[in-house]
Amino acid sequence: MSDNTSKQIKYREFKLTTAALKNKNTIFLITLLFALFGIFSYRSLPKELFPDVVIPTVMVQTIYPGNPPIDIENLITRPLENEINTINGIKKLSSSSTQDNSNVFVEFETDIDIKAALQDVKDAVDRVRGDLPGDLPADPVVLDIDFSEFE
Repeated sequence: MSDNTSKQIKYREFKLTTAALKNKNTIFLITLLFALFGIFSYRSLPKELFPDVVIPTVMVQTIYPGNPPIDIENLITRPLENEINTINGIKKLSSSSTQDNSNVFVEFETDIDIKAALQDVKDAVDRVRGDLPGDLPADPVVLDIDFSEFE
C-alpha cells in the first residue's frame, strides 16, 4: 500500500490576506476611517475663488457718436488694426465695431511684459491718430485687461 493518504498537502499562505479575511470588521472600520479622513482633508484644502490668471490683453476703445458700424469700421477700426498689427509679440488681434463704438482687443504672447506691450499699443495709437476723424469727442482709450480686478 502506498502512503499517499498520510501525506499532508501544504499550501502557500499570504499572511496579510489571511489576517484581513479573519478580521473583516477591523478592515472595514480602517477603510471607513481612511475614506472619512480623505473627505475631511479634501474639504479643508484652501481654494481660491478667482486665482490670479495673467492674460496679457490690451483693449483700445474709441467712441464716435452718431456713426453706424460700417463707418466706425472704415474710419477707426481698420486704421487702428493696421498700425497695431506692426507690434511684435501679438498672439491674436480682434475687433468689434458697433454703433458709436470701436473696440480693438490685442492679446500678446504670455512671455511679453504687459507694461511694455501697453506702451507699444499706446505708441501705435499715437502714430495713427492723424488718420482718425478730426471730430472725435475724445482720444482713443488704451487699457490693459487685468482679470484679477473682476471679482
